[in-house]
Amino acid sequence: MRKMIAGLKISLDGMVEGSEGYADWVDAWCEEYGLTSQIDTCVLGGRMYPGYEQYWTAIQDAPDKPHPLSGKVPAPEELEWSRFAAKTPHYVLSNTLTSAAWPHTSFLRDVADLKALKEQPGKDIYLMGGAQITAGLIDAGLVDELRLIVYPLIAQAGTPLFAAAENRHNLELRKVQQLSAGRVSLTYEIS
Repeated sequence: MRKMIAGLKISLDGMVEGSEGYADWVDAWCEEYGLTSQIDTCVLGGRMYPGYEQYWTAIQDAPDKPHPLSGKVPAPEELEWSRFAAKTPHYVLSNTLTSAAWPHTSFLRDVADLKALKEQPGKDIYLMGGAQITAGLIDAGLVDELRLIVYPLIAQAGTPLFAAAENRHNLELRKVQQLSAGRVSLTYEIS
């Protein structure tokens, strides 16, 4: 069975979004978890998907122009992820969404569909979140590894990563790496 790896950027106090509904402390939305060589599938929740589609479509359409959401020209790392993501199958776990403009996007209707996806041959699966789906799939026993990039910030308000978790889970620390600007990368195996 393939591994499902959740990767999230969080504040030191465990927030994945600030009070405005996004992580304003993240400079570039790129894959910094070291996953691109080991994954061939991406999974998102239905709440996160519309913003994901809007964000990355804008980069695809105008890679050298200021992004309409951030006001910044996309970073080289964002352009690299955009190219990778455009050719990588994406699955959205949602009971309500029915259409997607992002290339190679399909819908999964329940956790059983996601379990069946994990059982198919292939590389590992990248669970991009958000918080509710990540906590729910950890509770369902479908997430094997958690990769966090912790920002040196106390956000104080926003969306906590584990607010929706219903069960206690033990994590085994597998890797710690100091990154630039006081950030820390943590990799945990979920048991």
